[in-house]
Amino acid sequence: MKKNYENLLPVDGEIYLFPALFGPGICNKLFDLLTQNIAWKQEPVKIMGQEIMQPRLTAWYGDEGRSYSYTGITMHPAPWTNELLTIKKTIEKISGEHFNSALLNLYRDGNDSVGWHRDNEKSLGINPVIGSVSFGESREFSLKHYKDKKLRRKIILDNGSFLLMKGETQHKWLHSIQKNPAIIKPRINITFRIIKEM
Repeated sequence: MKKNYENLLPVDGEIYLFPALFGPGICNKLFDLLTQNIAWKQEPVKIMGQEIMQPRLTAWYGDEGRSYSYTGITMHPAPWTNELLTIKKTIEKISGEHFNSALLNLYRDGNDSVGWHRDNEKSLGINPVIGSVSFGESREFSLKHYKDKKLRRKIILDNGSFLLMKGETQHKWLHSIQKNPAIIKPRINITFRIIKEM
């Protein structure tokens, strides 16, 4: 990974922000391609025994056999698209990691969100590395420590930004994208992951 980037977490994990990794022109092109070419869908999830529709659209892409299960659903990977491979190659150069799958989220406006959670599923292994790329409208990425709830952080994820999470982050910190009705434009977020062989 490139040196001289500050860890944005005070304890128990590592988060690094690479703002504007993708320039405005390529961001707009990638946003349009992702909007058009990804097989977006809205799926039900189970939360505290109740089935609800996710408040955003999702898709799962990756290497063959790298399925992913969370909150009562299992997603099977669609083959990588050219634009996803382009993005993946760019962030792999920065991170030094090799990602084999990606969860895509389309937040249609500020009413779409994702609640507090940790990406600590068994299939991600110990100390998962996750590379998060954002296109479109800026959204606030909120974090709070799993045990010490007074420890909180907020990071603005702008168009073309890359956020790298590693170390104990997914075990020790919760994160979310909260609703913001003032936002009327869409955002696409791609979280590249490494699914372990089970």
